[in-house]
Amino acid sequence: MAHVTLDTSGIHDWDSFHEVSKSTFGSPDFYGRNMNAWGDGLTYLDEGDGMSNINLGPDELLHIHLLHSAEFSSALPDVWNEFLSCVAFTNRRYIEREVFPRLSVILE
Repeated sequence: MAHVTLDTSGIHDWDSFHEVSKSTFGSPDFYGRNMNAWGDGLTYLDEGDGMSNINLGPDELLHIHLLHSAEFSSALPDVWNEFLSCVAFTNRRYIEREVFPRLSVILE
């Protein structure tokens, strides 16, 4: 089971969200720093497409452990809502490929 910790205490705006995400998910230097690129980078974790340093096995989930989630959601509700929407959208992409959803979010 793959696991990453997204420490939201370092997120203060969209730019820092993408910086923390890039570091957490091992995105390449050309990462687009927008939510389309964020979702694209997590859509093919089972295929090792190089958009993340995470490669999932056939039956593996990626657990995204969000530290300080209550503070994050209240301080930056637009970033919080878009994050959750993008996780859901990315999981729908897996379903469309006839693969089970690969992303789970653990709130702390």
